[in-house]
Amino acid sequence: MTRYQYLASLLERRIEQGLYQSGERLPSVRALSSEHGVSISTVQQAYHLLETRQLIMPQPRSGYFVAPRKATPPVPALTRPAQRPVEITQWASVLELFDTPVDSAILNFGDGTPDVNSPSIKPLWKAMSRLCQHQDMRVMNYDSIYGVPALREQVARLTVDSGCQLTTDDIVITTGCQAALFISVRAVCQPGDIIAVESPAFPGTMQILRGLDVRAIEIPTDAVTGISLEALELALDQWPIKAVMLVPNCNNPLGFTMPDARKKALVTLAQRFDLAIIEDDAYGELAYEYPRPRTIKSFDEDGRVLLCCSFSKNLAPGLRIGWIAPGRYLERVIHIKYISTGYSMAHPQLAVAEFIAQGHYQPHLRRMRAQYKCNLDVFTCWVRHYFPSGICVSRPQGGFLMWIELPESFDTLSLNREVRKVGISIAAGSLFSASGKYRNCLRLNYALPFNDETGNGLRILGETVSRMMTPPL
Repeated sequence: MTRYQYLASLLERRIEQGLYQSGERLPSVRALSSEHGVSISTVQQAYHLLETRQLIMPQPRSGYFVAPRKATPPVPALTRPAQRPVEITQWASVLELFDTPVDSAILNFGDGTPDVNSPSIKPLWKAMSRLCQHQDMRVMNYDSIYGVPALREQVARLTVDSGCQLTTDDIVITTGCQAALFISVRAVCQPGDIIAVESPAFPGTMQILRGLDVRAIEIPTDAVTGISLEALELALDQWPIKAVMLVPNCNNPLGFTMPDARKKALVTLAQRFDLAIIEDDAYGELAYEYPRPRTIKSFDEDGRVLLCCSFSKNLAPGLRIGWIAPGRYLERVIHIKYISTGYSMAHPQLAVAEFIAQGHYQPHLRRMRAQYKCNLDVFTCWVRHYFPSGICVSRPQGGFLMWIELPESFDTLSLNREVRKVGISIAAGSLFSASGKYRNCLRLNYALPFNDETGNGLRILGETVSRMMTPPL
């Protein structure tokens, strides 16, 4: 965290604690500079950041004042999907969302792409370039079907922070987390089987089940504590469910982190019903609190948890490096990988292994966590300022995705069509349901830079929501 970010956080806490009241004049730039022993430009940057967050406002020739504030929107309530197995829909809408080119003029609030412009990623570029410049023949050849040993070794070491005790032989490298999830579902299910999923759930999960002819039963999910174990147990009593698939840490799209006690209880429930657990931990290392949250896999004693992860969200999606710790399903996973994707590309694996081994990975994670936490504060303030009252907003505990719930009659598919006309795209909530629920919700990516373009885009989005909520005269 830079000096100006630290100073901005300090002033924000004072405002939240009521030490500076609404409408009260804040200390002058020179006074703060003297009080904290920082430069005038540092104070000006801190004030600019608070102004961007809509916490303060400048008055010409008078200084800065605490801005009037709207009430903080509540978090979404426990979801209530239909608790019966359904076939997956929504493919056309998912394709439209993820088919937007990166270099297009569209301001895409809907995708799940991280910020790949951080200077802390430069050593990775150098590692990839060096492998090619030195004509390292490992780049041009197949490696182990399990993946490059050097990377698997580094991944096994990283999992210690999540409470796991894995070895190199426990890890299988895949072509991104999507491939890891796909292979995991095929390893535990046959066509026509049923998998329990969170609701709302990651659209990629939905489409994997659709492609494999596996039905989904959506389980009510709380925006703070995660999937309802009580509802899951009822579903297990009624249906022959083969597995449960979930994102327990820094959830996509709700942002929650499931408490450890509930993770452990889920493992106990899975043992009782002989259930496999497919755990997606793509965002776990981007948790804002330290130490990072434990995985469900860390409570697994009999190998029933298939832990899936990738470097797509914390480094760069274009690397296409994911991995599985499949436990008892290792032999099946290797066979499915061989007949589906085959060997994974060695070049990015070698580069990422070098990036981690040379000590660049953890500083990069610390930088991105601080950046996304700062972005979350800014975007939450913008949403509170620009969107109408009567909405609910999730409070992510990591990652860079938030969930906004609008009044039940609102249609975010229509909202997306409206804002596309002015170069803005969102992820409508119905993409995150097997049956097309949550049409009144949307997912927002706050990894985007908080600049004038992004702020103006959120203003337009909020104004469009307000206009669509206002009945015609």
